[in-house]
Amino acid sequence: MKISSITPWIVKAEGTFFGEFLFVEVQTDEGITGWGEVTTSTRASNRAVASTLIHLNELLVGEDPLRIESLWNRMFRNFTYMGSRGAATLAISGIDIALWDIKGKALSLPIYELLGGCVRDDVLLYTHPDQTKFTSKEAVVEEIRGIVESGHTALKFDPFPHLKGPAVRRNGYLDGELSRQAERIGAELTALIRETTGPDIELLIDAHGRFNVPTAIRLCNTLEDAGDIDWFEEPVPPESYHALRQVREKINVPISIGERQHTRWEFVPILENELADYIMPDVTWTGGISELKKISTMAEAYYIPVSPHDASGPINVVAGSHVMITVPNFYRLETSLHDLSCYNKFIQVPLDNSGGSLKLSGDPGLGIEMDMDFLRGNIIDGFGRAD
Repeated sequence: MKISSITPWIVKAEGTFFGEFLFVEVQTDEGITGWGEVTTSTRASNRAVASTLIHLNELLVGEDPLRIESLWNRMFRNFTYMGSRGAATLAISGIDIALWDIKGKALSLPIYELLGGCVRDDVLLYTHPDQTKFTSKEAVVEEIRGIVESGHTALKFDPFPHLKGPAVRRNGYLDGELSRQAERIGAELTALIRETTGPDIELLIDAHGRFNVPTAIRLCNTLEDAGDIDWFEEPVPPESYHALRQVREKINVPISIGERQHTRWEFVPILENELADYIMPDVTWTGGISELKKISTMAEAYYIPVSPHDASGPINVVAGSHVMITVPNFYRLETSLHDLSCYNKFIQVPLDNSGGSLKLSGDPGLGIEMDMDFLRGNIIDGFGRAD
């Protein structure tokens, strides 16, 4: 069996956070097709990664898709002189997921069986409220109650980006500061959500790497007092481990980082220097299924739980779940919303996340099949196949 083509698909994703998804189709000369996905946050990055995927046809067409480890290293080292992180690793991630899908289908086994088999029956999730609905206290309560009633026992939110007016900067990290007014509003929101959930739901805070050291420390301590929070995610930008250590030494809340780390090598200093209580690699960013499994095994040696990041589509959550169902040191896997019905139009059989956990189908490969009619009807900018 040989790889015959690699095709990026950029498709409309109405009702989702980003509005479009980037999928990767890897075809073979024996008719077995594998699918992957890449999480990006902007139209520009989607198109940059899609172009990279097209160029990887030159490297991979004619190769054996079952030699996943060999192909991973060949792709990774191919970008060495340009830098093997960023868009390069995102492209590798999408192809790696698709290769595992092919291998599972070729052997008539789900991917998790190829990774050593299950250590649990399903994959526990945490999810997000739709914060665009936070237009009043009553609306906040209604949204949070919906999550709790769905059976989820943990949720994550950002107390700050939906504030109005000059109280908060909207451009991400610039000087890393936040006004006292914005801090108070964020604390009030956190307290309201904690009051609504009750004491047994885990509250996870996402700081999105926006703050400088003193601001991150102050905010974390304020939110801990307001809502008894269970982790503080990405308190500072990912470039400085020194800044992360300074924050870690001054707060009492567990720290989670890792969604913007690429490959096992970027997790080594985090683990060796005891900089995080949880790590959260994204299977579509960090190097695919192959790399997520290796990072998880590394973290197991340090007794650090793994909680994969996921802010995109159905392949992202399913690929991460195939790894996590085999990982002893697993905490929870992220989903963008508690209601995953927005994924149904992309796949032939809906995902089952009832009771706050994902149930994998047990079918070969990823265990999902894409709805080709929908994909063809929603191609954007010519990325995909009309036939």
